[in-house]
Amino acid sequence: MTRIPRSSTTPSLLYSLYSKTTSPQSPSPITALLFGNCSTRQYSAGNLARAAKEPWWKESMDRLRNIGISAHIDSGKTTLTERILFYTGRIHEIHEVRGRDGVGAKMDSMDLEREKGITIQSAATYCTWKDYQVNIIDTPGHVDFTIEVERALRVLDGAILVLCSVGGVQSQSITVDRQMRRYEVPRLAFINKLDRMGADPWKVLNQARAKLRHHSAAVQVPIGLEEEFKGLVDLVEMKTYYFQGTSGEKVVTAEIPADIEALVAEKRRELIEVVSEVDDKLAELFLNDEPISSVELQEAIRRATIARKFVPVFMGSAFKNKGVQPLLDGVLSYLPCPIEVSNYALDQRKNEEKITLSGTPDGPLVALAFKLEEGRFGQLTYLRVYEGVIRKGDFIININTGKKIKVPRLVRMHSDEMEDIQEAHAGQIVAVFGVDCASGDTFTDGSVRYTMTSMNVPEPVMSLAVQPVSKDSGGQFSKALNRFQREDPTFRVGLDAESGQTIISGMGELHLDIYVERIRREYKVDATVGKPRVNFRETVTQHAEFDYLHKKQSGGQGQYGRVTGYVEPLPPGSPTKFEFDNMIVGQAIPSNFIPAIEKGFKEAANSGSLIGHPVENLRVVLTDGASHAVDSSELAFKLASIYAFRQCYTASRPVILEPVMLVELKFPTEFQGTVAGDINKRKGVIVGNEQDGDDSIIIAHVPLNNMFGYSTSLRSMTQGKGEFTMEYKEHSPVSHDVQMQLINAYKANKEAE
Repeated sequence: MTRIPRSSTTPSLLYSLYSKTTSPQSPSPITALLFGNCSTRQYSAGNLARAAKEPWWKESMDRLRNIGISAHIDSGKTTLTERILFYTGRIHEIHEVRGRDGVGAKMDSMDLEREKGITIQSAATYCTWKDYQVNIIDTPGHVDFTIEVERALRVLDGAILVLCSVGGVQSQSITVDRQMRRYEVPRLAFINKLDRMGADPWKVLNQARAKLRHHSAAVQVPIGLEEEFKGLVDLVEMKTYYFQGTSGEKVVTAEIPADIEALVAEKRRELIEVVSEVDDKLAELFLNDEPISSVELQEAIRRATIARKFVPVFMGSAFKNKGVQPLLDGVLSYLPCPIEVSNYALDQRKNEEKITLSGTPDGPLVALAFKLEEGRFGQLTYLRVYEGVIRKGDFIININTGKKIKVPRLVRMHSDEMEDIQEAHAGQIVAVFGVDCASGDTFTDGSVRYTMTSMNVPEPVMSLAVQPVSKDSGGQFSKALNRFQREDPTFRVGLDAESGQTIISGMGELHLDIYVERIRREYKVDATVGKPRVNFRETVTQHAEFDYLHKKQSGGQGQYGRVTGYVEPLPPGSPTKFEFDNMIVGQAIPSNFIPAIEKGFKEAANSGSLIGHPVENLRVVLTDGASHAVDSSELAFKLASIYAFRQCYTASRPVILEPVMLVELKFPTEFQGTVAGDINKRKGVIVGNEQDGDDSIIIAHVPLNNMFGYSTSLRSMTQGKGEFTMEYKEHSPVSHDVQMQLINAYKANKEAE
């Protein structure tokens, strides 16, 4: 074929030659040459004129969606993703989550995930639905793996919040929704499991409005519930859908059943009312009592959803294969494409000035590494491309380290399978091999120095001492810990200076258990595990002054440094945990020694004198000092700072802080007295108590130190019928008697050593 130069008459030529993405039915070569993959269009003179004005990437970007699926544990996220992959033709048979058939769900590729029936790592895939390309990330529900949800939502343009029609809005649903708000992600809600006993979608919708403060309304009405659940009525198109065939793959459209016409009319009016509250165009039609067409309503819902002022609510049962295809249509209709979302970068050349990215392939390359995985062929780095095009063989620059790297291999992920591609453009989620970087690094083509804002990483709350059983496996053991630390920012590894033990820290018991199990399975290293330890902190409660002179003469150059100032607690809600202020007027201490003084105080604050845990919420102010022309050095001032901190620490009335967990319990009401009594015994504070049918729901704040082994206690108290979830809330001061116990235990341990 002859090479046609790009000109104003062939605007989509470049993209059509380059793209294999959107349509499974490829258009003819001539059509593709002129119009890319728009296989369903009529190629008229009008289209030619319009195509001439549009940039080459416009159609491809409009037909791209990046979505995440998030929810509380066991709401059916992975089951829903499995059905989406089946209906879009990415997989050819459906497997269940627990892997009873020996296969397991496609997105749960790890053996541990299939055995336990939970998602541990978020998994990325892509599929094609009605000529649109949809990139999907399936995320875990357990709070212990919250970082997986954080980093997925950081790079996505839209999300589906799955809610259980029986369980309703649960504790983890609230956490996930908060994360979606943090990253300003537009979302749809999907009320799942309508086939289960006790399903009540209207109760769940009201809970979402009350607990999540969603401005939401149903866009569908179910026909029957529980065993009678047959199909759905679409309130926008005013059509009824039934799902037939062995796996619900045939969607049959019918008229609205006469017995629910009144309900449908009422719910459609409610939908229009709720949307018109946040959309001016629809409000005008509604107030003038003009008839509202399905197209006008659909466009208004899209505008309100993308502006994050409205959450459309879909319904169905993923397990029974009902309602998944209309949900996919909803993703295309209501969630934004990459160019409809604002993304910002910080320009390192202009003092981190905020720059709005165009989000198009025409700009310079800007990509964010949001997840790392150690694969069979080395490190696999997941990238979200925000602007520009990345090609295999290109040189890219890691702005965080300044290193120039060649892209050796570029792939698109389908769970644990990968497909090689030559290039990817803005809006796509891809992975590269052999690129050494950390999670949160930004890559560009070198023409700009932009960095993307990083994601929120919660602090670990629990630690374990681990060591390999056999001395010979030390190498593999440290290899495993290094790998997991790189992959997961909430997993930390440290060394206990006193006992010499390796300490791993994470978000909870399950989080650390999974990693110990992975060390055993993936690296064939048996490890012994110590008793779980809580990550206590220390803090000061009042102003205390220091004035310390460090002076040492030992022949030759001596050491001389004097520091004067005070320590005080930071105000509540302060974003930092340690602040250092230099308020010296004049040159009592030469300015080149100030960093050493700050370093000394930071080092001293790493280990408080009460129980040896880090000191937080601390402000150190340096007001005066003295130096010697010969004997002063960085070391002298660093040591002076460390001793000064120890000198004034007791006077600042330090207290110990412990992690307090937000615990949500659900159990039959008959056990309420026993469970509430047990929470009080564990020094918990009950902050909420509500009734849900025959069950009681208690919300309490309980110290983590008193929650070890709680699942066993709850089972025995409720005859196996109770369940609970917990997540980190805050560090707060322990009572005086607990503080004395902890200090005495710490002293006894030190003396024993």
